[in-house]
Amino acid sequence: MVFKLSAMTNILCFGEILWDTFGDEKVAGGAPMNVARHLVQQGCDVQFASRVGTDASGDGLVEFLKANGLYSDLIQLNSKLPTCEVTVQLDKDGQATYIIPQPVSWDNIHSQKALTRAAENASAIVYGSLACRDVTTRDTLLNLLNETTALKIFDVNLRPPHYTLSTIETLVAGADVIKMNEDEAALLISSNTENLKENIIEFQKKYHSKTICVTRGEHGAIVWHDYEFYEHPGFKVKVVDTVGAGDSFLAAFVSGLLKGQPMPQIIEKACKIGAFVAGKRGANPVYEESVKF
Repeated sequence: MVFKLSAMTNILCFGEILWDTFGDEKVAGGAPMNVARHLVQQGCDVQFASRVGTDASGDGLVEFLKANGLYSDLIQLNSKLPTCEVTVQLDKDGQATYIIPQPVSWDNIHSQKALTRAAENASAIVYGSLACRDVTTRDTLLNLLNETTALKIFDVNLRPPHYTLSTIETLVAGADVIKMNEDEAALLISSNTENLKENIIEFQKKYHSKTICVTRGEHGAIVWHDYEFYEHPGFKVKVVDTVGAGDSFLAAFVSGLLKGQPMPQIIEKACKIGAFVAGKRGANPVYEESVKF
């Protein structure tokens, strides 16, 4: 099965935007926003939908989005809930864990005409699990997914304790393309056997996904697509931090998939960009010539 971009293709990224705080440093982040920024670097037409507070942090994020070409009427404002600021903790290997406050502005994304119109006109919608921890945003997303013919791309992206398995299963069941890491796969995919490929096949039979991608960190990724498996061993890199590496991988994967590129080429490029980002500080380094499309 091949998905191809039309001349009027627009990719809608839906979900959280926030400040990642590393000690005294604050960096704009949030997985769907990171994916949108990487898609822009990869030459895609992108819209981003979220909600920020009417506070100084929210003002800063609005200015950031304007500077990066991602601000539109899809950015809702909330006077009652604060803009999200996340504490990022890095271990000795650069692996990140996150302390995420609740409730925040993006817990309360509403259905609005502009958002409905964007979903109706989108060729693909990218979304994750974190913004679905609250019923308001979750219902908004599920209504959009039910009403659109766009390709539905679910980035599992679990952030304990901000999810329930029932919500994840609902999001998985509605997705055409699913991307998860090894830990998420161990939780969501049947473990009747230690053979990951066999478990992915059983998972696909249950949820009827068109494409399933499991990332393996420094060991690359494995993809089930069009009834075949594809693998890449990954690229060696000195990890600075892993923030945004998965988001950049997903953006490259989505871009290649929609452009109808051969899967071996897609997965190699996605692994290469993911490794590049892991070797840099922050989620959105500017691409060097070695990784440009």
